[in-house]
Amino acid sequence: METFASRFYSRLVIIIPYAWLLLFFLAPFFIVFRISLSTTAIAIPPYEPVFSLADGWSGFWSKVATFSFDNYGYLTDDPLYFNAYLSSVIIAGISTSLMLLIAYPIAYGMAQAPRTIRPTLLMLVILPFWTSFLIRVYSWIAILKPEGLLNQLLLSLHIIDSPLIILNTNTAVYIGIVYSYLPFMVLPLYSALEKMDGTLIEAAQDLGCTPIRAFWRVTFPLSIPGVIAGCMLVFIPAVGEFVIPDLLGGSQTLMIGKTLWSEFNSNRDWPVSSAVATILLLILVIPIVFFQNAQAKAEERGR
Repeated sequence: METFASRFYSRLVIIIPYAWLLLFFLAPFFIVFRISLSTTAIAIPPYEPVFSLADGWSGFWSKVATFSFDNYGYLTDDPLYFNAYLSSVIIAGISTSLMLLIAYPIAYGMAQAPRTIRPTLLMLVILPFWTSFLIRVYSWIAILKPEGLLNQLLLSLHIIDSPLIILNTNTAVYIGIVYSYLPFMVLPLYSALEKMDGTLIEAAQDLGCTPIRAFWRVTFPLSIPGVIAGCMLVFIPAVGEFVIPDLLGGSQTLMIGKTLWSEFNSNRDWPVSSAVATILLLILVIPIVFFQNAQAKAEERGR
């Protein structure tokens, strides 16, 4: 018979993640969304109306009538924001595709390696996390600048006659994003490939499949959950990336993270920047919803 203590602990396990979600996601989102419905003011904070906990619920509802969706209309009127969203999605999509092409062979090689050296290979993938993210991005400035290490190497090997202009371009942004987020792609792929039953490949080859055909017919389809998880882990933060475009990208590199920072700090337009952040969040929620639906359908088919 189920005791009161067991029921309590089973419900507590469910309540804790929902409480965490409420405290650290829904509450901040509600605050940002409320600011996006305000108007800019020359004050501290630079928007009105300002809701104070001292006003209570009556004060909150009295100010709801002053809220407006004009900031969202402003985003549709100015093409800068649409171009920033579109550019961010394109850059994140291309970077995610490049990471998948690079990470899949790495993860596959790790999964096929002897079990005794897999922990060492896994540690080598995780090793970059031991260094500050900012330092790692700054190091690419020394590598990619015209007098940097990459150009010196290419010039010394007589591959090029003049230094390549890579820094302050979209190419540098791609390099920075791929380098920084590559472990997040490798780890889910390795997890999916490492658990795969090797006898399935042997069975496919016994039935006449070549190694390449067996890979595309067996290995890759079974690794799709790892591919989707890795793409989600790198695409979502890459869309809102600010540090890498700011340090490695030029003035022509347009991403929504830089636009959001400019509105919030330079223009001090908190309502518009909050509207930008709200729309960005909705854009990032869409692939998560599709991923969850795909997972639910896969589980139903598995039953």
